[in-house]
Amino acid sequence: MEKFIDNLSPMDLMRSEKMSLVQLIIPVESAHRAVSYLGELGLLQFRDLNAEKSPFQRTFVNQVKRCGEMSRKLRFFKDQIIKAGLLSSIHPVVEPDVELEELEMQLAEHEHELIEMNSNSEKLRQTYNELLEFKMVLIKAGSFLVSNNNQAVAEEWELSENVYSSDRYVEASSLLEQQMRTADQSGLRFISGIIFQSKALRFERMLFRATRGNMLFNQAPAGEEIMDPLSAEMVKKTVFVVFFSGEQARTKILKICEAFGANCYPVPDDFSKQRQITREILSRLSELETTLDAGIRHQNKALTSIGYHLTQWMSMVRREKAVYDTLNMLNFDVTKKCLVGEGWCPVFAKAKVQEALQRATFDSNSQVGSIFHVMDAVESPPTYFRTNHFTNAYQEIVDAYGIARYQEANPAVYTVVTFPFLFAVMFGDWGHGICLLLGALVLIARESRLSTQKLGSFMEMLFGGRYVLLLMSLFSIYCGLIYNEFFSVPFHIFGGSAYKCRDATCSDAHSAGLIKFRDPYPFGVDPSWRGSRSELPFLNSLKMKMSILLGVAQMNLGIILSYFNARFFRSSLDIRYQFVPQMIFLNSLFGYLSLLIIIKWCIGSQADLYHVMIYMFLSPTDDLGENELFWGQRPLQIVLLLLALVAVPWMLFPKPFILKKLHSEISRSQLRHACLL
Repeated sequence: MEKFIDNLSPMDLMRSEKMSLVQLIIPVESAHRAVSYLGELGLLQFRDLNAEKSPFQRTFVNQVKRCGEMSRKLRFFKDQIIKAGLLSSIHPVVEPDVELEELEMQLAEHEHELIEMNSNSEKLRQTYNELLEFKMVLIKAGSFLVSNNNQAVAEEWELSENVYSSDRYVEASSLLEQQMRTADQSGLRFISGIIFQSKALRFERMLFRATRGNMLFNQAPAGEEIMDPLSAEMVKKTVFVVFFSGEQARTKILKICEAFGANCYPVPDDFSKQRQITREILSRLSELETTLDAGIRHQNKALTSIGYHLTQWMSMVRREKAVYDTLNMLNFDVTKKCLVGEGWCPVFAKAKVQEALQRATFDSNSQVGSIFHVMDAVESPPTYFRTNHFTNAYQEIVDAYGIARYQEANPAVYTVVTFPFLFAVMFGDWGHGICLLLGALVLIARESRLSTQKLGSFMEMLFGGRYVLLLMSLFSIYCGLIYNEFFSVPFHIFGGSAYKCRDATCSDAHSAGLIKFRDPYPFGVDPSWRGSRSELPFLNSLKMKMSILLGVAQMNLGIILSYFNARFFRSSLDIRYQFVPQMIFLNSLFGYLSLLIIIKWCIGSQADLYHVMIYMFLSPTDDLGENELFWGQRPLQIVLLLLALVAVPWMLFPKPFILKKLHSEISRSQLRHACLL
């Protein structure tokens, strides 16, 4: 058996690829191109030979900074395109790559142009908003300024008489206020402006408190929404006019306006001047609208031109940064004319790596070729699995929980079947399975087109797992047929039910009871269980027993894989003190339970497996009675229980002590060797 297993041809995915530690000596003039070609090949993992240096002490730090600066500019371009709403209307084009220096100059020109356009647009927008607010203040404030002026004066005198003549005010006011009273009554003034509608109420209260009620506040909605320069959103504002008297009140009101972000605009008393200023403002607003529209069209044209190349530029910059990051892992030789690098390479890819180096030498017109040779490795190589479109998703699922050691058995081989099948055991509805199958087939049919598009996070996850969804759907249809559920409704797919009503004249078979009159239903659950009083206990029992069988089978598979790993690494210690006791313990208890489930299904016994397993521990020598499934069950249970008890210390104690002894012997031998030296 062992010879048969050893002679089997190796699988690419069964164990990780054999790796070699290689050294590369690359001339400086072809180093960039060589690393770029190796990156496109994706079969060489470089080691960092400058780990002791900080990022700012490395050779190509300036080039990395330049790539970072270009990435910042590209992010700025993308933000501007998204802000302008042009991202969905731009279709990227693919053109030949340009040199990094030329790209850097193009990006700098585009950034300077966009910043200048944004600055001019912001200034024009600010001027436009100010004129628009001024127009609203003139219209709203001017309409009641003249008509209410006499009323405001009368109310001001009434307020002055009531407040200044009261005894409470005389007691509470300061000497300075009493001296300035006469001066304040000399003339009525006003301040007009505009404020956010959400702040208007608090603004009025603050003015009332600051002036002790010696003011008259008029307000009206602006009528039009105005763009907020900070948030670039349309907001509602309120026009206000504050009547007051006195310089001190004016100072306080202006400070409060500044604190609340209110913009104040001078409104003349003369109605003819108001109309003249309004006409001038409307003329300027028309000119600014024309200028702003032209600026927006010019900016959108520039952003569209950038958007055509944005994806390609971002890919180029990322590639260049990755190349220089990799070059920073290499060392210069003593002549400073070559770069020396080390890395891990799969054995099968040596010829491809050498071909990439030769191509880089030829394309860069280098007079000296690159040197490639294999080195002896001391440390453990990295793990590398060759995957394809189908197996890649399963390998990523396994890697999310843990990556196999070098040359260790790969669980992804079995996950290709076990993961979608166990999902289907829970999903178990062939109606939903068909829907899932259609979705998976659509993703697979459009694979070539979707692979080149920019997908969202959710769609990218679905597209990456399209083959996982395919197997999930197929297994879900299979398990759904076993459960006989189509959107939770059973169907008579494989013939009629094996049960019928006890009485031919009964109206409700589920309440009257059923009898079996033919062979069992050919495949899956009999549809007559639907709606019966024992439906839930029956289905729960069925699915629980299926889960036990599948779980025990999967645990046995994992332990068997540990045996193949131990054989591969020639670790007899793991076989004797890990694999054997684990198999004995698992199958003495849970394997035996699985056997009882299968026997009970086959013979149709009414034995209580809960009772059998509980009293296997509590009273192993007692008679099983009606729970006995086969002859010799009681002595077999006693033997299995003893084996399980023996397997526990066998599994836990010998291996740690043996390892401790081996490590102690190795440490003593190393110490003796050091003393001899």
